[in-house]
Amino acid sequence: MTRYFITIAGNIGVGKSTLVKLLSDKLGWEPVYEPVDENPYLASFYEDMSRWSFQSQVFFLSRRLRQHHNLLQQPHPIIQDRSIYEDAEIFAHNLYRQGHMSKRDWQTYCDLYQTMTEMLQPPQIVVYLQASVPRLRRHIQQRGRDYEQQISDAYLEQLNELYESWIAGFKQSPVLTINTDNLDYVQYGDHLDQIWDTIEQRLHGRDYLQLGSRK
Repeated sequence: MTRYFITIAGNIGVGKSTLVKLLSDKLGWEPVYEPVDENPYLASFYEDMSRWSFQSQVFFLSRRLRQHHNLLQQPHPIIQDRSIYEDAEIFAHNLYRQGHMSKRDWQTYCDLYQTMTEMLQPPQIVVYLQASVPRLRRHIQQRGRDYEQQISDAYLEQLNELYESWIAGFKQSPVLTINTDNLDYVQYGDHLDQIWDTIEQRLHGRDYLQLGSRK
């Protein structure tokens, strides 16, 4: 079996984990989800974000690095739910923008992140799932996780902006952008087939492709 390494990226509630599961079931590939190790800084972080943001994000980064390194040792095809890049480029960056991480800590974090990622083999393709804030909100409400219900639309929009900026400058791997506002790969099997067909074309070296369109 050919070894592939694909990452599914995107905002909270966009459907990354669902797509990873559906594609892994369809293809017989191994799904790799976000690390579940408990962050020992998390409780302190929520009590005082400015005091503990650096430590908390470094912990997440180290766990994501370990996961990325371990999956590169696997001989079989893998689909990953969220990348090491998003931890830094989106979530840590947003903490800095919101004033919860000092400039000194942000620069130190970035130096660490850049050194770590330079030593990693990137995925063969990043599948970036786009969605409008109303679409994200509906998904968040539907899955009913209590701790997500307090996430504001403004916060989701901030993350969307950072995702768009990050993906526009991402050069480590080819990118396939899928706008999910007009796709429902859970309900419609042909939508899932369309997504996989487009991924497969990109894996075989065809040019950058984009699925879906904004209304």
